[in-house]
Amino acid sequence: LMEKSTGEILYEEHGEEPLELASVTKVMTMLLIMEALEDGTLTPDTMVAVSANAAGMGGSQVYMKEGETFSVHDMLKAIAVASGNDACVAMAEHLAGSEAAFVERMNARAAELGMTSTHFSNACGLDEEGHLSSARDVALMSREILLHHAEVRNYCSIWMDTLRGGATQLVNTNKLLKSYNGITGLKTGTTGNAGVCISASASRDDLRLIAVVLGSSSGKERFAAATSLLDYGFAMFESALVPIPADAPKTLPVQKGEEPVLELCYTAPERCLAVKGQGSALQAEVELPQTLEAPIREGSVIGSLNIKNSQGILQSCPIIAAKPVDARSFSGCFRRVVNALWLTA
Repeated sequence: LMEKSTGEILYEEHGEEPLELASVTKVMTMLLIMEALEDGTLTPDTMVAVSANAAGMGGSQVYMKEGETFSVHDMLKAIAVASGNDACVAMAEHLAGSEAAFVERMNARAAELGMTSTHFSNACGLDEEGHLSSARDVALMSREILLHHAEVRNYCSIWMDTLRGGATQLVNTNKLLKSYNGITGLKTGTTGNAGVCISASASRDDLRLIAVVLGSSSGKERFAAATSLLDYGFAMFESALVPIPADAPKTLPVQKGEEPVLELCYTAPERCLAVKGQGSALQAEVELPQTLEAPIREGSVIGSLNIKNSQGILQSCPIIAAKPVDARSFSGCFRRVVNALWLTA
């Protein structure tokens, strides 16, 4: 169980154990599609052709035929709602030239996210030697897509939809969409080796949680376990406003600098995780030096804002230099002297 904003693990059982993950794999596939949409490689209206290879995929599918074309928007519906393996492979081939090349990108992105128990062997989650992840790693990639591509929820939260102008019906396999208050997605998966799996995301009162369950024996057990995790999170924790003091300094004086003051940037989030009922008692304490000496690089850590409860510091957030301040040069000093003389003349 992970809190989305901070990435904090709230509960874990065998969280780092490598296991098969079935179609929960598609979270990574969708992440790479969303990133391609963000950088302009794709648009929702980009048309994607279906190859013989993609059309021949087994498992869950929307029965795409070789030579058919679908928009990226429809491909995402097929992946997120119907868990279409054919749609996954078609998108992989479109983006990388082949599924194998796309899988290399998946593994590279997993490494960037710190998914240390993960190795992908395909783009859709069919059982294959070495295709493994862990509950914690699935939570990491789920957090990434929800945090930076919230529009994925527009697809993952669809209960029923159609393709081919209404000829093909899509029904979501995530039954929590109909039964759990605040559910926003994300992806289910089932294979013979992986068992029954889910990465479930939900939101209530600004608290956003991700529950990952791998290796269940049945759909009923999967949904019950995810429900228990989410219920625990919402019962025990809350999202609280970070109480940044109104008199927190916006600048600090600088000695021997081309500028007399340094502008400060507070990196503290707007909200933070707190034990249920204790959010209103949080305090924030600013730690800064009295003065600074140039040169100062942009982004340099100047101090910290410490978010505290009665037990101590919950989170320490850096206060950084918003802009650089160069050391005062001889020409700068001379210019100041001339300006001072001019003003007093």
